[in-house]
Amino acid sequence: MTTVSQAIEFRRSVRKYDPNNPIDGELVKSCLKKARLAPNSSNLQLYEFYHITSENKLREISKACFDQPAAKTAQQLVVFVTRKDLWHKRSKANLEFLKSQFNKSKEASSKTEKFALKYYTSVMPLTYFVFLGLLGWLKFIVFWIVGWIRPVYRQNRNSDMRAVVHKSAALAAQTFMLSMAEIGYDTCPMEGHDSLRIKRILKLPISAEINMVVSCGIRLQEGVYGKRFRIPFEQVYYRI
Repeated sequence: MTTVSQAIEFRRSVRKYDPNNPIDGELVKSCLKKARLAPNSSNLQLYEFYHITSENKLREISKACFDQPAAKTAQQLVVFVTRKDLWHKRSKANLEFLKSQFNKSKEASSKTEKFALKYYTSVMPLTYFVFLGLLGWLKFIVFWIVGWIRPVYRQNRNSDMRAVVHKSAALAAQTFMLSMAEIGYDTCPMEGHDSLRIKRILKLPISAEINMVVSCGIRLQEGVYGKRFRIPFEQVYYRI
């Protein structure tokens, strides 16, 4: 059985895939199910996964990715999409789940229950609701003033929340790629793409955003461009 450390070492950004070595779409789908277990902000899961196996769609999206080798030779593609606009629907789903759990548990304290329910009925609307961008600036000013008195959450503008949902989607994408590595499948995350064209291909609403496109397949030897390079650990590690 492959360990997490082995999967991390195995994973490389592969730019060329073996056309004669197909991958199983159901196994890719199972890795996407594991991606759902990745940590995400407030458990809202504001993302969607588009698993591309159709030859026509593969060609279209490859073209939107500038026909770079990682896309052009991929046997399958996964497009990770952020859906900040679904915050209300996903918040409601969390709320219903929590209520069902509190009803089952006799040990849940009323204080814990009230806090959890208030989080999704009050905090989430305050955090995600936008009105022409004006509310975001108002929240920013109010929180900035409060921040002089006590610690406060400062990333509360619309642009900040966009960053939050993209981070959550990226965590899911990384979990997916490591899950693929565990079963010997290769991937390459691609940020080089025409996001508007991909949204049109997938018929996504204007509020959706492309987080990244991940190509999938079995590597050719020349598909890994040289040895892995990382700057010295001492330049990024600070123990306080």
